[in-house]
Amino acid sequence: MKKVRVALIGHGHLGRWHAQKAHQIEKSELVAIVEPNREAWSTIQSEYPHAQVVASVDEVMGQIDAAIIATPTSLHANLLAKLLENKKHVFCEKPVVANASELTLVDPFIDQSVLENKLIVQVGHSERCHEAWSFLENYQDDINNFKMVKMNRLGAFKGRATDVDVVADLMIHDIDLMLWIFKQRPITVSAIGEKMRTGLWDYACAEFKFPDLRKVVLTVGRNHTHEVRDFELVSKAGTLRVDLLNQKFGYAASQESDPEKFVLEKDYQRRDHLLLEQESFYDSILEQKAPMVSYGDGAIAVKYLDCVLEALNSPTNQEVRLP
Repeated sequence: MKKVRVALIGHGHLGRWHAQKAHQIEKSELVAIVEPNREAWSTIQSEYPHAQVVASVDEVMGQIDAAIIATPTSLHANLLAKLLENKKHVFCEKPVVANASELTLVDPFIDQSVLENKLIVQVGHSERCHEAWSFLENYQDDINNFKMVKMNRLGAFKGRATDVDVVADLMIHDIDLMLWIFKQRPITVSAIGEKMRTGLWDYACAEFKFPDLRKVVLTVGRNHTHEVRDFELVSKAGTLRVDLLNQKFGYAASQESDPEKFVLEKDYQRRDHLLLEQESFYDSILEQKAPMVSYGDGAIAVKYLDCVLEALNSPTNQEVRLP
């Protein structure tokens, strides 16, 4: 079996999990783990004795086909550009870059290197992997004609990802889900927020307006007493709710003569999102098919992220027009 030779860049909280997946998947060969913190090298080497542990991806560039970027977001753009310049496939954790201006560092390589050399660039918007989304094909009338959607992603302060605000850390997930599920573009966004723990936005609530007065409200926070991750949609046909934390799907129809069909509730199976993402990444490389989440998907989510921040920083909470 042909294997994809891969290097993991960044062995932090998320990188540790990526290393495990890259090591166990049959279609990948974990060639190297790139970690600048030399104090961690002995531990890493003991866990992965067949992999090289190095300080820079430059040391193994000639030995790999692909790389996984699991570093702090502030490092993504330069690493992505370097890897593409060297004609490597890339799986980059979300957000693909820190802000829209950094896209200009990567876009030239997307046009020149990716298109010419058929390179795969996949972005780690893992929330697409929930089994619950497969149920939505039975509720297209609700999806196509929603009136209001609320998505909440709240949790306690964990001291991670403090190099970015809560919009880049958490809301980016739901921006991507919004665009992916509804296949439509909102026209404006307004937002409010609060800085509590990091000097950056630690709480944010953004209201996206679609044509025909429809709205999607995304609320994220990282200084809460309990964790919430849910999705609620209201339409003329009914109310649909997904509890992403506890894997529960519920639907209440608005017009149903049979009481047993009025309310539907069911559990769905928890999935290993990182495993699914990496398997899809290697399949895309070996079979030359489109990635699960494309660079274009990641780029538009970052552009919307910037618009939310512009709205948050507006002294009058004015609406911001979206690209």
